[in-house]
Amino acid sequence: MAYSSILSLLRGFAIVLVILLMTRGVIAAELVMFESATCTWCDRWNKEIAPIYPNTSEAKCAPLRRVDISDTWPVDLQNIERIVYTPTFVVVEDGQEVGRLVGYPGEDFFWSLLADQLVKLPEGCPN
Repeated sequence: MAYSSILSLLRGFAIVLVILLMTRGVIAAELVMFESATCTWCDRWNKEIAPIYPNTSEAKCAPLRRVDISDTWPVDLQNIERIVYTPTFVVVEDGQEVGRLVGYPGEDFFWSLLADQLVKLPEGCPN
């Protein structure tokens, strides 16, 4: 193999390595909202929080994922204890539950209760 080919191969490997290191753990955590179609508190959360959540620092730390409890349980959430009440918000990191909020206490309390759960993440959550 020619010297220039080896050099090109090494450059390509270095670029891939840098990209992998930069993206490692960027979105390892997520906030899973377990909901149901008949949940009035889910509706209230959808009106008060859902429109702004994607623009918050919390969403950057733990993007929202929705799961309807009447649907088939997602394979990647098999380690999460079953949900009884909706809404239930579960902070998940690498398929493991980190924290949980059962119910929606209203906008005034939601953010501080969520912050209490997000700080349990291995690298915390910037506020």
